[in-house]
Amino acid sequence: MSAVIDHRPQQRQLQPPPQPRQRRDPAPSRLQYRLERVWLKPLYRRVIRVGVPAFLIAMTAGLWLSDQDRRAALGAGVAGLVDKVQSREEFQVRMMTIEGASPVVDKALRGMLPVDLPASSFDIDLTAMRLQVMQLDAVESIDLRIKPGGILSAVVKERVPALLWRHAAGIDILDATGNRVASVTSRDVRPDLPLIAGDGADLETQEALQLLDAAGPILPRVRGLVRRGERRWDLVLDNNQRIMLPEEGAVIALQAAIALNRSQDMLGRDIQVVDLRSPSRPVLRLGIDARNSIRKARGLPLLGPDGNVLDEDDRKRG
Repeated sequence: MSAVIDHRPQQRQLQPPPQPRQRRDPAPSRLQYRLERVWLKPLYRRVIRVGVPAFLIAMTAGLWLSDQDRRAALGAGVAGLVDKVQSREEFQVRMMTIEGASPVVDKALRGMLPVDLPASSFDIDLTAMRLQVMQLDAVESIDLRIKPGGILSAVVKERVPALLWRHAAGIDILDATGNRVASVTSRDVRPDLPLIAGDGADLETQEALQLLDAAGPILPRVRGLVRRGERRWDLVLDNNQRIMLPEEGAVIALQAAIALNRSQDMLGRDIQVVDLRSPSRPVLRLGIDARNSIRKARGLPLLGPDGNVLDEDDRKRG
């Protein structure tokens, strides 16, 4: 049996034409878009860049420090390192110098400053030392500092004595601002300083100094100033003379009295009190001798030292 051969021309199988290549869409996906929008917010960027690493570090440190033995070892190591640094030679203070202080204040300062030298500069609290030194009445200010070379330097400015203030508790030395400098047992300790007395006199030291300056021509006769009622001053002179000054304009009133004394020798006469409390109506209070001279000329009975009229027996003895 013979095979049948097909002599018909075979048709070629046609291949489909190549499809055009699709390009990838450059637009982000919805999830990627939302993530990018969140990343644009500064708060989220800080949380991711700073917050998360800080949280991980803190959590790790907390877990490590949760063990008591580790904490004790860490504290001992830090304390040892600090002591080692503070004990170095360049931080040691070995000398203290005090400038501008009198011998008495110098001795008091060395006794008050709680420093056992040598000591580390880290162990010296300059602020606390300054507050303690300022408790001394004689010290107006102090500059404390640690200088190179291990020197603790104290530069002191003392209060300058200007007045003696006599009050119920004794006698104090005051500076020009009324601050206490020291106490004395009597005026003879500082006879070079003028004396003020009375309650509240320490609060008006500026005016007192102005009055003493205005009393320059009669200053050798001035015994002191007395504060009256915490309102005004009396200028006390020798021979028991007194100039009573007003509350306001005391300096001007005193200058007027000094001018009157210069022209008429008012204070050289037998006058006990010059009352200037009312500047428009000054009043002079005569002494006993001057008053008796007037009373004698008028034929009136004389007065005794107490200002009372002498009786007949006293006049006969006189």
